[in-house]
Amino acid sequence: MATESCDVCERSVRIAGGIGDLWNFAFESTQGLTLELTDGSEFFLCFECMESLPDDHEPTAEDVADLKSRTDPVEEDGNDFWHWG
Repeated sequence: MATESCDVCERSVRIAGGIGDLWNFAFESTQGLTLELTDGSEFFLCFECMESLPDDHEPTAEDVADLKSRTDPVEEDGNDFWHWG
């Protein structure tokens, strides 16, 4: 099982697949993706933060920075794999 931190809310989210899942038979789905934006920037975002990006134009690094400035980091609750409570 692999995890990566969301570049906006900073929560550690699950990335499905990999050798770790082979041994522990974890079948949970991926909770985020790496996005390559049209301005050439690249960010890993959880699905919840991804949905908060503007949908009236192609998102840019400026949009991600704006979203981050409006988003409080998620407090860790000991559950590293689920972003939603």
